[in-house]
Amino acid sequence: MRKASFIVNAVLAVAVIVLYVLYFCGSGGKGYAPAIAGSSDSSSVIAAEGSIVYIQIDSLVNKYDMFHELRLEFEQKAKAADDDLTKRGRSFEREAKDFQEKVQKGLITRSQAEELQMKLQQKQQDLQQYAEKLRVDMSEEEAVMLRRIYDAVLTYLTEYNKSHNYSLILSTSGSTNAVMQGHPSLNITQDVLKGLNGSYVKPKK
Repeated sequence: MRKASFIVNAVLAVAVIVLYVLYFCGSGGKGYAPAIAGSSDSSSVIAAEGSIVYIQIDSLVNKYDMFHELRLEFEQKAKAADDDLTKRGRSFEREAKDFQEKVQKGLITRSQAEELQMKLQQKQQDLQQYAEKLRVDMSEEEAVMLRRIYDAVLTYLTEYNKSHNYSLILSTSGSTNAVMQGHPSLNITQDVLKGLNGSYVKPKK
């Protein structure tokens, strides 16, 4: 019997949340202002109000405490579901094998064989439906997890930009870089990450 394994490779897809534009806000007529210059350490320079800044979304998500909490919870649910499905599948295989042996050895009548065969067919159908239900449930769980992370980041950025007044906040990720090159002062990833983790309250177990 084909093993219906659905442990989610999609957990890794969290790192590929492509938010081409996470949040943008008008600069209130201030227009574009270049990054503040004059520091020997360019990575410590803070972008000026009205700047167009960017976030490296892969790095942000991978180091976000909320992501790690939700990923662990999701992986545990996926493993439990997969283990349960595997257990049911092996049980069905044992029943099917036992049935075949009884038929081959002539240990049951034709009517008994037909009755057992019908029961096995129903169990197989039930198992397939259960596997599909688990697949749908886990896909939904994954989608909810992604939306929770997206909402948390977007909500934080809304508050974050009230005090920074950036004209545009872009996101970059692995294969979909919207920013080919940018001044380090325009990369606000670490600043946003620090704020996100600082404001994240871990759920009580």
